[in-house]
Amino acid sequence: MIKKIILACMGATLIFSGCATGSGPEYSGSNYNQIKKVDTGVVIESKGVIISDNGTGKFLGALIGAVLGSTVGSNSGKTLAMLGGGLAGGYAGSEIGKANALELTVNLDNGETIVVVAKHKGIVVGDRIRIIKDGNKVAQVRKIN
Repeated sequence: MIKKIILACMGATLIFSGCATGSGPEYSGSNYNQIKKVDTGVVIESKGVIISDNGTGKFLGALIGAVLGSTVGSNSGKTLAMLGGGLAGGYAGSEIGKANALELTVNLDNGETIVVVAKHKGIVVGDRIRIIKDGNKVAQVRKIN
């Protein structure tokens, strides 16, 4: 039974990730064709931050934990195992869903100073960066070579 559950989870992972190429930044399917604004500037301050899970990791962790917990015990013990598995999986998924990022203070070429958060590593004080904005949201931040 456990083998079937593990195979089902692995199959679902392959199905949901099969189309992703991982070769560049990812844009939302609903706004990829909208005009974006580009700003460039110099990083004057950089600080490490953590981006919390958006809920997806917690949900998937709880689901997998509950399914795996259902394979343990019997009767009321099975229910407790499902509950414990769901809680533990939710916590683990939430922690896994966190991401390291950088809070960058940037002097833009137009004289304005802004702060953006980027999941990039390797951007340091003094680097020139390009910021692609989608409305008031940052779509992409990258170092200009």
